[in-house]
Amino acid sequence: MNQVRSSLFVFILFIMLTAAGCSGSENYEASADVSLCPAETDFNEQLAEELGADDYGMKRYVMAFLKAGPNRDMDETEAMEIQRAHLNNIRRMAEKGDLVLAGPFMGNGDIRGIYIFNVATVEEARELTNTDPAVEAGRLEMELHPWYGSAALIKVNDIHATISKENP
Repeated sequence: MNQVRSSLFVFILFIMLTAAGCSGSENYEASADVSLCPAETDFNEQLAEELGADDYGMKRYVMAFLKAGPNRDMDETEAMEIQRAHLNNIRRMAEKGDLVLAGPFMGNGDIRGIYIFNVATVEEARELTNTDPAVEAGRLEMELHPWYGSAALIKVNDIHATISKENP
């Protein structure tokens, strides 16, 4: 199942880049500053090394699916306190560089959100997961999977900070 999810992600990324006009050595410019389809000559060895990229520009991460836990029936005040502590923990892990990406799914399904941890093993991610107050309280459970993705994801938090007016 994990391989299917990874393959699906790569396929979707391929389709998005193809739709954006990426083919061969063409270089589609999304704006004056951002290239969606870098030319082969755009390789930045120093940045690739800094990000821990392999020859494909990829690296290992661990993806977590945050699922509704068994303890969902607490009073609103307690639930809000746990949610605040959960968000603070997300911020702490992101600032430390352990968490690359986090976000909730829309709606009220059993899968509540995702994390992408900047670690190579599920064991490392499990240690980080255990610091989450929502997991400790049983409001969330984590399903952890090794994942292979673009090393550029590490830059998401830096970019997000420049486009976010508020921080929850």
